[in-house]
Amino acid sequence: MSTSVTYSATLDVRHQTVLFLSALLHAERRRRGTRRGRRSLGCFAQAILILRWFCEGTRIRQLAADHGIGGTTAYRYLHEGIDVLAAHAPNLRQVLNAAQEASLTHVNLDGIVIATDRVAAPGPNGADLWWSGKHKHHGGNIQVISAPNGWPLWVSDVRPGREHDMTCARHHGAVTALAAVRADLPSLADLGYEGAADIIHVPIKKKAGQRQLSDDQHTYNKLLRGLRGVGERANALLTVTFKALRRVSLDPWRIGKITQAALVLLYRENDWTPSPSHNVIFSY
Repeated sequence: MSTSVTYSATLDVRHQTVLFLSALLHAERRRRGTRRGRRSLGCFAQAILILRWFCEGTRIRQLAADHGIGGTTAYRYLHEGIDVLAAHAPNLRQVLNAAQEASLTHVNLDGIVIATDRVAAPGPNGADLWWSGKHKHHGGNIQVISAPNGWPLWVSDVRPGREHDMTCARHHGAVTALAAVRADLPSLADLGYEGAADIIHVPIKKKAGQRQLSDDQHTYNKLLRGLRGVGERANALLTVTFKALRRVSLDPWRIGKITQAALVLLYRENDWTPSPSHNVIFSY
């Protein structure tokens, strides 16, 4: 007697989002020259598989069983979807130009470590490459730039979890890009970016031998903390919306593409593109 139970389920995404991803997958198949009838799943069914993984964190084994395909095929379909979505993520220059045109008062820079359950890998000086000493788990560091209201505007590629936010931001060119627009578009961050305090507004901390901060310095820190606190919504918005970002079981070097793909899906679900004409998102 069978021990399996079949049931109906509803995927909580807009139909337009599924059609958008289906169109991207169809274009990719045409680019590759895939002949009709050579795939186990059509573009719409493949889009459903990918969205279930992103939104619900469904295991690949379960996705393969539900669609009647092999596990290897399911992985291949998933990675294909990640790549076509990530290719549409906005670049840093595009985002900062749009933010300037929209006359934003500032942008927020923050880092997030996406957990991974992959085994340890040797890094420099014998250190564990993906181990984050701050978060006490393996993961990949992603840099996020958000609008004043906490809407994520740009996400970086991944760096190993052992690296500090400042190191990652410099590696991705975020510090240089923010320096180029700082006259018109200030940026706020926490003390993790203290090394770029001449470019990014970070809290003031007591210097060696200083007993306490002045009243003006305390006030500055409170104002900065209040403004920056709203910006931290961006990281929560990504991880709450997409369960796949809470723990990635794929190759850790894919975390950057996965996060960029999630950002594109977030845009489509909210019918938004990084343009100053979208005043709803840029308002605060």
